[in-house]
Amino acid sequence: MTHSDFDVQKMLDLKNNFKMKDVIMRGKLVKKIVMLVLIIFSMIITISCGNQNQETGSNTGAGNVASSVSNTNVGTNASSNVSQVKMSVDQIEPVGEMVLIPAGKFIMGSNKVDEDGMQARYGFIKTPYLDEHPQQTVDLDAFYIDKNEVTNAHYKRFIRVAKRPDPIEWTQNGYNVYKEKLEAMNVKMLRQVAVDYFKLDMDTGKMNKAQLLRAMFDKQQFMDNLPASDVTWYDAYSYCAAAGKRLPSESEWEKAARGEKGQEFPWGETWDPSIANTGDDVEWEEGIAPVGSYEKSKSPYGAYDMAGNVWEWVQDWYQPYKDSNYTDKEFGEKNKVIRGGGGGIGHYSISLFFRGASRQFSGPNKASPDVGFRCAKSEELAVKN
Repeated sequence: MTHSDFDVQKMLDLKNNFKMKDVIMRGKLVKKIVMLVLIIFSMIITISCGNQNQETGSNTGAGNVASSVSNTNVGTNASSNVSQVKMSVDQIEPVGEMVLIPAGKFIMGSNKVDEDGMQARYGFIKTPYLDEHPQQTVDLDAFYIDKNEVTNAHYKRFIRVAKRPDPIEWTQNGYNVYKEKLEAMNVKMLRQVAVDYFKLDMDTGKMNKAQLLRAMFDKQQFMDNLPASDVTWYDAYSYCAAAGKRLPSESEWEKAARGEKGQEFPWGETWDPSIANTGDDVEWEEGIAPVGSYEKSKSPYGAYDMAGNVWEWVQDWYQPYKDSNYTDKEFGEKNKVIRGGGGGIGHYSISLFFRGASRQFSGPNKASPDVGFRCAKSEELAVKN
């Protein structure tokens, strides 16, 4: 992919296409016995719950500044079972992992224009900045937002209780395999699974059963603290609802990231790619880091990774802001907004995507390894609980 044909939506689509092609190629290369094992795993571990397009009810977010009617319709193709999964917050994540965003006004959006010619230089299809217009002052009620992006461990507990399908990514990296299934295998099978399924970069031929199990459990434990990704907007909504929370509105997300003064990045006005996970750090496999790994990336309210690591779903449809004269064929109730920039961008770690005002979008039924989420809660609901 060259700069001339690059934009965020196309990147997400191409990554998903490449991922599926990779699955097909591996299926032709691995031995029949390994494929049989993986099929058995999928049958045992993955429980199909029907179409992931699920009806998510009305928008509970505050402060939406889109010019359209409020986001009460979150998906006409959704089934009606999202609200049927009820569980306490304690079943999904620890109490106290949210930060308070106080009530009051903040600066949202921008009046920036592409003075540096970024669209021509990088071949962007979408003209930078224009969907952020006009800069405006928005007044929000107090709310809470997750300190970190929702992790794999939290999301796994949810889908196990709710009997929802595993993200496709988990079926390719070993994260969805139950401990008991691995312990029941013999050494020969464990060695094959360690290489072909877990992708362990070590000489498994010299490892005994205990060593193989330890290596695979260690990898799963590391992945526990990675942000949950490869989830659709409907998946994200369902998790937050089951936890007694909700997705943040676009305006809530932006205030939590930029502060009341509307600073350019969560940490301040100056771009520094070393402060956030932009995907350039070779330490992280696939460009994604454990949540909270970048201390200096904290927003004015103490929320981590609001620039970098993974993009984050918010409540809103991708719509023009109030009083905007900008038009885009992608506007309307067909794309949901994603925010924050993702480490999976890799060498496309351009500051534009990691700005607090930057808006991107994706179809609510689409899932990508670069897109995750965090939840929010209105202050009065948090106090009652």
